[in-house]
Amino acid sequence: MATSGVSDLLVGRVLAGRYRLRAPIGAGASGRVYVADDVRLRRRVAVKVLHTALADDSGFLRRFRAEAQLAASLHHPNVMAVYDWGEDDVPFMVLELLEGGSLRSMLDRDHRLTPSQAAHVGRQVAAALEYAHVRGLVHRDIKPANLLFDEHGIVRVGDFGLARALAEASWTEPAGALLGTARYASPEQAAGTPLDARADLYALALVLVESVTGRVPFAADTPIGTLTARTHTGITAPAELGPLGAVVERAGQIDPVQRYPDAATMGAALTDAAAALPPPGPLTLSGLHEVGDDQNPTQIGYEPGIPFDQDASDEDTLAVEYAPVRTVPRRSGRAGAIVPLLVAGLVVLALALAGVAVVGATNNGGRVPVPNLAGLTRGTASLRAADAGVGVAVDVRRADQPAGTVVSQSPPPGSWIDRGGRVHLVVSSGPAPIAVPAFPTSAAPAQVHAALLAAGFAAGTDEHRNDEVVPKDGLIGTDPPAGRKVAPGSTVRMVISDGPAPRQVPNNLAGLTYAQAADAIQAVQLRPVQAMDFSDTIQAGRVTRTSPVGNTPVARDSVVTIYVSQGPQLVLVPNVTTWKVEDASAVLQRAGLVVDVQGYRPGKHVKTQSIPGNTQVHVGATITLTL
Repeated sequence: MATSGVSDLLVGRVLAGRYRLRAPIGAGASGRVYVADDVRLRRRVAVKVLHTALADDSGFLRRFRAEAQLAASLHHPNVMAVYDWGEDDVPFMVLELLEGGSLRSMLDRDHRLTPSQAAHVGRQVAAALEYAHVRGLVHRDIKPANLLFDEHGIVRVGDFGLARALAEASWTEPAGALLGTARYASPEQAAGTPLDARADLYALALVLVESVTGRVPFAADTPIGTLTARTHTGITAPAELGPLGAVVERAGQIDPVQRYPDAATMGAALTDAAAALPPPGPLTLSGLHEVGDDQNPTQIGYEPGIPFDQDASDEDTLAVEYAPVRTVPRRSGRAGAIVPLLVAGLVVLALALAGVAVVGATNNGGRVPVPNLAGLTRGTASLRAADAGVGVAVDVRRADQPAGTVVSQSPPPGSWIDRGGRVHLVVSSGPAPIAVPAFPTSAAPAQVHAALLAAGFAAGTDEHRNDEVVPKDGLIGTDPPAGRKVAPGSTVRMVISDGPAPRQVPNNLAGLTYAQAADAIQAVQLRPVQAMDFSDTIQAGRVTRTSPVGNTPVARDSVVTIYVSQGPQLVLVPNVTTWKVEDASAVLQRAGLVVDVQGYRPGKHVKTQSIPGNTQVHVGATITLTL
């Protein structure tokens, strides 16, 4: 797909009476991107002009207006700023001009990322997705062409909202657009099911693999082949990703339920992976640089390498020809003769102003343009302001943006102030805290998780603890507790009951009375039950043992049997004299006695027994029989 500056009729045109298109810097499925001058604020911007066919699509225009407004409301250090949008015969969006190029242009120049660099970039993208997802905005088209860098190497995610608007367009996209989308589509996109934020996490996993290896997992020769392969198996991380591989494989599961629940959790996992990797080196940016033409110094061109059109097909090689800004055709007559005079006058005026600027710079004075600081962190904004020759004054206020983010500035970007002057920044102290909701003990964990997410919290890992009141698997509460106000997006964990804590059966109860032992068992909320026992050593009426035995952990309210001694177990010795020895032995053994026969001969009769009949003895006593 080529973009020629010579044949581009839009170069030199001023859209909405404000944005003068200077040169094309990229083209794709839905439109063309130009570097442009904002003549009102006197700053350089990027303008994306969508294809004229889209201007006649009422469904697309309706969605485009809504999505453009939503995208313009996003203010985050890792989200590409949308300054303005409109329709001037064709729909267009005015974007932040990022001079570091895109990840796509880096990969096209064979500049692959190390795992450390990929983790660093992935954390920034996850932060942008977390910010957008919390506001109900799913990107739907995360890919290298949508990840752009500023001159400091900070990544910005572009094209929020446009993918959903294009989905409703009846206009047929150019060949190759579907393939570009299919390369980074999630399995649920292939199945045509509704998408949620986890589709963006899957696409980010694909991008991380490509950024390190140069290859997109499952990429086939056709879009159908790519999508089909993606529905059969999850992403398998190549070995060269190292610790980053586990994050990629979790985010690259086929079933969205098995992926990270949200971008914040994936960002935390990327942070853990980065901690196990060496520090990332500087990125090799492939960006936009203004260059001069020695043969024609009045013309301006741009080095190729930043085709940052967010919806271009990543499969196509984007060849862009950069040409001078289109000049106004010369007219005949007096008007034509005046043009050289005007040009000469402007040249003289420019030289005079340049001389004044040199003198002013020498004296450390003069006026400088105010940089765009909105959406940056406080520290980055201070550094960028210092580079521009101005200072900052900070007012910290409550805002929806993350703490430390610049919400607004005065004077606005592009204004001119004295060198050394101050730009007043309003910096967010974070969103207003919100109260943790209360839930009944009977609430199902899945319902509580859903309610916490809907309230703007992140659901953490459940905590389990014993509770004397809440039954097992019931909800004790939350951590932080219900009613406490915390920042939106904070992690709130459910506290689940494991039931009452186990009790230990009291030890050393032998020798006590039953009442004493029962009191000790009831004191630990166990239930005593009495049973009788014989003992040769423990007197009657005293405890011999318990079941379960002492120090055994049991559930609260369990039964513990207390055995009470009846004293020794006695038996009445039968009188077996004159009995046959076999019969006598059997009767004595059944009585629990031990028989010792002297001079045994089968069938003989007992003459005497060692213990006379009708005598009480202990069970197990020995009786000697004489034949």
